[in-house]
Amino acid sequence: MKLATFTQGNSTRIGAVRDDGIVDLSAIAPDMVTLLSSSAAMEKARVAAEKGTAIPLSGVTLEAPVPFPGKVLAIGLNYRDHVEESGQPLPEHQVWFNKQHNCITGPYADVVLPSVSALLDYEAEMCFVIGKRCKHVPKERAHEVIAGYFVGNDVRVRDWQLRTNTWQMGKSFDTHGPIGPWIVTPDEVGDPHALDIKCWVNGELRQNSNTKHLIFDCYDQIAHLTQAFTLDPGDVIFTGTSSGVGGAMKPMQFLKEGDVVRVEVEKLGAIENRIVPEKADTVIEAA
Repeated sequence: MKLATFTQGNSTRIGAVRDDGIVDLSAIAPDMVTLLSSSAAMEKARVAAEKGTAIPLSGVTLEAPVPFPGKVLAIGLNYRDHVEESGQPLPEHQVWFNKQHNCITGPYADVVLPSVSALLDYEAEMCFVIGKRCKHVPKERAHEVIAGYFVGNDVRVRDWQLRTNTWQMGKSFDTHGPIGPWIVTPDEVGDPHALDIKCWVNGELRQNSNTKHLIFDCYDQIAHLTQAFTLDPGDVIFTGTSSGVGGAMKPMQFLKEGDVVRVEVEKLGAIENRIVPEKADTVIEAA
């Protein structure tokens, strides 16, 4: 199944994507996390996906499939060629950082060029979402807790990232985590460690790799993380990026206003986001 969060008119709902459109699943579950965390709801969704009436995709807006994840976790330095272009030693241990949930945005939404920096960069990634609450998961059972896979762009602000030892600030600007276009369930993906992954900027191919080159694969990641803390349904994991990022090019090629970044992962689809300037007005909402 391909599961999406979509907006039609003033209503945001969940649905199953087919060739002829999207089937509304809101009668089965109120939101994506509730759906993913219930085996019974997922079975009902499979039946509805086959038999339900589809809404044309042209009539809806696809949102981030998990709009409000509890945790957004990302692993760094997880492709050998990206480690080499970054001038870093191969990691002995997994390198993890948080992205704040405010970074999450839709698969075709605008990405903001912040007013405080011009060093905006892209990172094409395969992502996955947790479907079962879990702790101390052995690697051989890690596949059981993955609800599905999707495309992501781990956008970063290079100078903000590298000015401190922790990367959270430079990785967490608003809109700097576009994901989608939908969640593809594991039965349709097959081996998640054999998928081509590509990134284009304004039609120029910048990144071209395959998830077989992950240093720590998805199952390694789950086994490692759950030694420390519980993963919950709806937690989003970014699995790392390959070589070809703008900050490693000579000369460096950072994103600018009007650029369009397309990230595509085999079997999962593609996301495409335009870079727009930030509206720098101070916003303080009244209580």
